[in-house]
Amino acid sequence: MFGFGKKKTAKEILATQSGSLVPMEQVPDDVFAKKILGDGIAVLPTDGKVVSPVDGVISNVTDTLHAYGIASDDGLDILVHIGVNTVELKGEGFQALVKEGDHVKAGDPLAQVDLELVASKGYPLHTPIIITNIDEITDLHFEQGDTIAGETVVMTYHHA
Repeated sequence: MFGFGKKKTAKEILATQSGSLVPMEQVPDDVFAKKILGDGIAVLPTDGKVVSPVDGVISNVTDTLHAYGIASDDGLDILVHIGVNTVELKGEGFQALVKEGDHVKAGDPLAQVDLELVASKGYPLHTPIIITNIDEITDLHFEQGDTIAGETVVMTYHHA
C-alpha cells in the first residue's frame, strides 16, 4: 500500500561492442585485471563499432581517441577503454563520433575502430567497460556470453 518492501529494479549497462564478454580479471593488463580504475567487464569485440553503454554526457574523449568517459544520467562515471595499451597508437585506427559535452543514449555511436589494424600492431582488442565510482553502487552483477552492441545487458546494479 505504501511501497514498503518493494524491490527496486536493477539498472542496466549495455554492451559497447558486439563480441563476447570477458571478466575484468582476464583482461591482459594489470591496471584493468586488478581493478585499479574500478570494476566492470570487458568485451572482446568482433566489430569496430563502439556504442555508449548508458544514457549520459560525454565527460572525456582522450586525444588518442581510444578512451571515453561518460557521466551517466544516474550518477555513475563510466570509462570505455578500447583495447589494451592502445594509447600508444596515438589515434591511428580510431575515429571519435562524439565530443565532450555531447549527450548520448545507450546504443548511440561513440567511436569506430579498425580492429584489424589494432590487432596487426599487436594490441589486445579487449574493451573494458569500467565503473570508476564503484562506491556509488551495490549488487553489481556481470553477465556472460556473446554480445550485440547497444542491445545486450552486460552488467546490472543498484545504487548504494
